[in-house]
Amino acid sequence: MDNLVVDPVCGMQVKPNHYSVEYLQVRYSFCSQQCQERFLANPHLYIGRPGMKAPKQTGLELVKRRRLRLDQPLSAIEEGKLIAALQPMMGIQSVEVSGDCIEINYDLLQATAAQIEEKMAEIGVQLGAGWTDRLRRAFVHYEEECEIGNLEVPPDKHTHRH
Repeated sequence: MDNLVVDPVCGMQVKPNHYSVEYLQVRYSFCSQQCQERFLANPHLYIGRPGMKAPKQTGLELVKRRRLRLDQPLSAIEEGKLIAALQPMMGIQSVEVSGDCIEINYDLLQATAAQIEEKMAEIGVQLGAGWTDRLRRAFVHYEEECEIGNLEVPPDKHTHRH
């Protein structure tokens, strides 16, 4: 039986070659494609650098509460399908649907608004298509990208880039 390794994004124990990637000559394995994507986007949020712990290694959670507006209210069946699709995602803490509005709490170190929106699109849930809705979502994506970038452990000052 294989020894299990820890997914650096969510902390789950996984098989050594499950969704694995090599980064800086070290193999990392993940519980899901979602965790693998989060890692590849900003690896030093999860593994740090020599002598510096990563934010995830210190136990940091970055809980976000987002409200997304839908094109139209969901039926009870669609609502159940949406919750069933989002709840299993890593980092999702709660999903509430009320009319044409969805409120989601999630840990930004494990899931992004963009990943949540992709999952919604996969099951056919349409977000608001007006320019204010699209602009609001684009701003959230930009804000999350900046926040994550600012948290990533910086490179060693003595390391030379080529």
